[in-house]
Amino acid sequence: MPTGSLALSMLGQEARALLTRLARIKPFALLMPTVTAAAISPVAQAAIEQYLASGRHKLRGLVGKYLKWLHGYGGLHATPAEAQRRFTFLRMRFNAVLTQFDIFSDVLVQRSEYENGVWLSGLDALAADALGLPGEYYNAPPVVCYLDRGHGAAIRRARTRLPGGGENPVAVIRVPRERMVGSGIASSLVHEVGHQASALLNLANSLRPMLRGMQRNNSTQQIAWQLWERWISEILADFWSVAKVGVASTLGLIGVVSLPRAFVFRMGLDDPHPIPWIRVKLSCAMGRVLYPHPQWDKFAQLWESFYPTAGLADEILQLLVTLEASMPGFVALLAHHRPNTLKGASLIEAMSIEERQPAHLAAYYGAWRTDPMRIRAISPSLVFAVLGQAKADGTISPEEESRTVAGILNYWALRSTVARSAVFATAPRKCACGAASGLQSKFIMTIK
Repeated sequence: MPTGSLALSMLGQEARALLTRLARIKPFALLMPTVTAAAISPVAQAAIEQYLASGRHKLRGLVGKYLKWLHGYGGLHATPAEAQRRFTFLRMRFNAVLTQFDIFSDVLVQRSEYENGVWLSGLDALAADALGLPGEYYNAPPVVCYLDRGHGAAIRRARTRLPGGGENPVAVIRVPRERMVGSGIASSLVHEVGHQASALLNLANSLRPMLRGMQRNNSTQQIAWQLWERWISEILADFWSVAKVGVASTLGLIGVVSLPRAFVFRMGLDDPHPIPWIRVKLSCAMGRVLYPHPQWDKFAQLWESFYPTAGLADEILQLLVTLEASMPGFVALLAHHRPNTLKGASLIEAMSIEERQPAHLAAYYGAWRTDPMRIRAISPSLVFAVLGQAKADGTISPEEESRTVAGILNYWALRSTVARSAVFATAPRKCACGAASGLQSKFIMTIK
């Protein structure tokens, strides 16, 4: 049955309307009223713009093919139901393009917020530094941060599938707004960075066979090793955070999981996170191995005083005892794991933890108090490690901590902006063929 003229006309208009709405989606470079210091890096901007432009281009092609089919032999001899079915898939694809646009819009629109926009640029610098490792173990993707409600952070990792298909071109980290601004933000942010790093190094998959072996060989602690395997992805992210920012990670974690008692001891069968009470104890255990110091026992005991185990059901109490008994062996296995991706190095060796020992961090802070400008000479993750240690030692007030974090985030944002400007100012404008070269050409292509 030939497609009715009314159906043909209506669907053709709807398809053309999709094209008009698609044309209204502009590159972010033309939309965002952001001060220069708040902008994301050109690499991240180009990656996002290119990805979204490619999606729009593909969709325009699909709509064009549909219109050609609709007004050609196929459409004229198809049923209205068949024509509608094909259009429905086009509209779903259009909504997927909008969803992907909104994902990055949530990130970029906040860059126009007063102060927050510049601080987010500073957090981008922290995230990039926390993702780095000495040695060429992987190619780190660009990272961009944004704020949202809630008390926990989250990451949409680079090179994972986006809604509607396609690989995410950048890592997008959601930071809890309630943590702005203080050293505790580093705990949440670097934990999420740890998820990206763990995926790049394939750490969880390389550890699972070893954890299953421990389950077979430890009948009395089998349940504990089963749970360590279940929770390994989140534990690796916590390990990364402790390794990068030291006790700031543990103190920040305590802030996140300080919940009503029932939640602190609850174990969800589908929850990838360790039981909150165990998670803090495990963070302290990792700190003892990475950075030996009495402070870890102090904070573990503090946590126990906040949430004593007296009165728990026998089965929960026994599980906690079993997990704690297996914890030293588990942390040693984790710290000394040598995945192929680290080219023979163990995790503890690859993290370069020497300068983050508590005594060194305290010395850094002492030097800053006589010469505040020294804070600018060290890496962003090390800055937060120093601030976290000062907080643990009781040598910095909350007010001073907040002022210091705000100031250094502003500095990192401005430093990144100046560095980018210098690169673009000195980069060759034209290649022999007359085209803009390097990153400039990639970025320009996204706004055509």
